[in-house]
Amino acid sequence: MKLTEKVIDSKRHFKGRIINLREDTVELENGAVASREIVEHPGGVCVIGMDSDGKILMVRQYRAPFGTTVLEVPAGKLNYGEDPFACGKREFLEETGYEAEEYIDFGAIYPSVGFLTEVIYMYYAKGLTKKEQHLDEDEFLNVERYSLEELLLMVEQNEIKDAKTVVAILKLARYLSKQ
Repeated sequence: MKLTEKVIDSKRHFKGRIINLREDTVELENGAVASREIVEHPGGVCVIGMDSDGKILMVRQYRAPFGTTVLEVPAGKLNYGEDPFACGKREFLEETGYEAEEYIDFGAIYPSVGFLTEVIYMYYAKGLTKKEQHLDEDEFLNVERYSLEELLLMVEQNEIKDAKTVVAILKLARYLSKQ
């Protein structure tokens, strides 16, 4: 099998500030026709940073889709065409008030491959220096600090449900275990 689909037609149903919704009509390998609803998103960046005390900087903020606060790694939305590394540095400073001496690329993830074009780029920040937090005017969050062991336990006990955060914590644990 080739494992491909040929787009026959594409219609945009919604164009928003953050997302667009399109519907693709595709031809499958066997000649059948199917419909694909696709949410277009410019992508995002997350940065997991550890301070000199070995504590990981996390943010807790209200997330409207779930009607509750969520503990997550600092992150932000990319603008279309924006450099992920520059975005990550900016967002980490804005949300936590810290800059890093070194950023290590942890790769990228596809948070939901069935319908979403979003790619989240991941970085580990170390050698942190306290600066000043610069939240966007519509952004409200608390910065919290946890040990890696605490975060791993929260992942294991399903207290942390945000996909990018789970992956960042696991990648950091693996990275540090090799040092």
